[in-house]
Amino acid sequence: MKDYYGILEVNEKASQEIIEKAYKTLVKKYHPDLYSSVQKRDAEKKLKDINEAYNILSDSFLRSQYDLELQRERNNVKTNTYNGNVQNYQKNDSRKGAKNKKQSKTENVRKKSNVGTIFGIVDLIKEIWSNTPKRIEKRKMNQTDWLAIGLTIIVLLIIGVILWFIPFTNGWMRQLLFENPIFNFIGSLFS
Repeated sequence: MKDYYGILEVNEKASQEIIEKAYKTLVKKYHPDLYSSVQKRDAEKKLKDINEAYNILSDSFLRSQYDLELQRERNNVKTNTYNGNVQNYQKNDSRKGAKNKKQSKTENVRKKSNVGTIFGIVDLIKEIWSNTPKRIEKRKMNQTDWLAIGLTIIVLLIIGVILWFIPFTNGWMRQLLFENPIFNFIGSLFS
């Protein structure tokens, strides 16, 4: 995955203004018209990368999606310290064979090209749902839950009584209580 922050030479927590200033500075610095024919190709390639990085980092949604992909990639890379040497390796085991290597390469290519596409949004939703708990445990109602339910019922009854005695809302309350089929059915159960 390309390091867009490194390409624009900014920190990952940089604001939109800093990103825009860095973009403008780098565009001026690497504009192909400033270089000779040999260096012009390198400047064009660098400018293409700068434009790509700015397009992703200037859009807040694409930037958040890119940050999520970057974090996911960092989580996939483990560091192993052995005799003072740090070695980076992927989670994929090398003994799984060439088929898995080919499959992981195609997945990496797909993940790289997903930023800013509908597949990127699908991957984002999959990531969110994969982190949710698989089973929600039923919890028992404790004393504070019953107290909250009781207080809610009491408050609703007080509001109903207040609305009954206000002349403006009395007709509406009478219509609600005496002409509503639901309340008529409930009243018939108790009579």
